Amino acid sequence: MGTPGLLVILGLAALLLPTDAVPCGAQRPDSSTASKLLGTWLYVAGAAQFPQHRVEMLLIDHAFLRLEPGASGQELLISHYVAVGDQCFTNNLTYLEVTAGNATLVKHAKTQQTEGMLMNMSSENLLLIQYQMQRERTYLGQYLYARSLSISTADKEEFEQHAECLGLRAEQIVYAPWKTEVCQVKEAEGSNSPHPEPVAAVTASPAPGTPWPGSAGN
Repeated sequence: MGTPGLLVILGLAALLLPTDAVPCGAQRPDSSTASKLLGTWLYVAGAAQFPQHRVEMLLIDHAFLRLEPGASGQELLISHYVAVGDQCFTNNLTYLEVTAGNATLVKHAKTQQTEGMLMNMSSENLLLIQYQMQRERTYLGQYLYARSLSISTADKEEFEQHAECLGLRAEQIVYAPWKTEVCQVKEAEGSNSPHPEPVAAVTASPAPGTPWPGSAGN
């Protein structure tokens, strides 16, 4: 897979549907939870209807994101880290915005377009991001992050129930294996900058229409 294909793993792009109508579940609640979202979240699994998204999720060994305070109390900056093969890629293309309507939206840093939203989970140690993408039809998907990789069976079942509600089949769910240590979580946590230096930086423009961390717009 070339650089353009890797880029679409790393961040949401700008051709996603507005997420006003949420197919399944409740949105993550109000700004009182914003401070609880700060810090490191480890990528556990993804589920996608768009076939190429699943193909690229299979290439990811591990991934995580860092949430840090933005200039506004309503915004949290996102730094993404994704390990593919022997390379660690990172970007800061998106941020979280807590809206007046008590939704926590994922937005593109340059266009400010809504590209996904946080969904409510039974545990505050889980982060579920749901998205919609428009091509010849609407494709749905979601990504699960957690504070620890040791999630319970109940947590896993809850994620899979969300996926089923979206119309996703079991074979469309991919769990990250975490077999390597290409992207160093501790090094990212030790950075004092809201935009840590990447191990391997990607500078080309991303392909359109792709949620993170494992999806393709091509």
